[in-house]
Amino acid sequence: MQSTNRRAMVILLITMLILMAGFGIILPILPFYAENLGATATHLGLLFASFSVVQFFFAPVWGQASDRYGRKPMIVIGLIGFGISFIVFGLATSLWMLFASRILGGILSAAALPALMAYIADTTDVEARGNGMGLMGAAMGIGITVGPVMGGFLGEVSPSLPFFFAAGLAVAVSIFAFIFLPETISKAAQLKARQTPNKRGAGLVEVWQALFGPIGFILVLAFLASFASANLEGTFALFSEVHLHFGEAEMGALFGIMGIVMALTQGLLVGRFINRWGEQRMIQVGLVSSALGYLLLLATFNMTSMALVLSVMAVGNAAMRPAVNSLVSKRTSPE
Repeated sequence: MQSTNRRAMVILLITMLILMAGFGIILPILPFYAENLGATATHLGLLFASFSVVQFFFAPVWGQASDRYGRKPMIVIGLIGFGISFIVFGLATSLWMLFASRILGGILSAAALPALMAYIADTTDVEARGNGMGLMGAAMGIGITVGPVMGGFLGEVSPSLPFFFAAGLAVAVSIFAFIFLPETISKAAQLKARQTPNKRGAGLVEVWQALFGPIGFILVLAFLASFASANLEGTFALFSEVHLHFGEAEMGALFGIMGIVMALTQGLLVGRFINRWGEQRMIQVGLVSSALGYLLLLATFNMTSMALVLSVMAVGNAAMRPAVNSLVSKRTSPE
């Protein structure tokens, strides 16, 4: 990509890949792990929700901090927090410890992803933005592909081993990012941001104001897409267990297939189609594909049919998320 710091982009993509591999490791086994500690389907839903709720409140705070102190420190803090939360999860002996881990992970890991996306915006021009977001999505897809396979294998050795392995990955990549990732916000810009009065709750006020600004409708779309995705993540393992008698191995394979489709779609197609069709058209394609996938999910009857439906959903997610991120970055001022 022209006008892009290629070295920084490579480091950033590796960071995202390893981060998402650590996240993907636990996807096939988290529901079963929680069930062994007495969690019901309601508890499982609340486990996923607690993580997202605290992220919602803390992401704007960390976003402001990334303007004041740089993108790099926020990425490192988020990765370390990600690792700590997985250690707590792996050591959990009761349900409340699982919730403590998810809440802690939501608070601290909220520092990483906004900073990563802002980093892409810092290092790409408008023409290269869609391709940059597509590559970031491809790295996420590869991580999600590799992670579940590793998680299924490690889970057979010990139920808690995948969580400790994910923690190790997060800490390792935090050290890697700290040493090699260059900062994109100049010292002068950081100082200027720090001199701006920091009003309590300003981040949430900005979110509220943004809902009625140029990106308001896009934020609503992002919320609805994430809401649907979270419903799938929170109940998919239990649904598959009851519906088709799937276990951890099948879950790992399905998440792996979904990750491969997302990685190929985002790495090979999204960037060029965003440039050709525009973000709005890609978001429409993503919404239709995702909706079709959710409906067809109820008609699955074996491993093959489930894999095909998840592939349709993966194409939808792969098309929509980078397009949303790209469009938001284009409609938001650099500050």
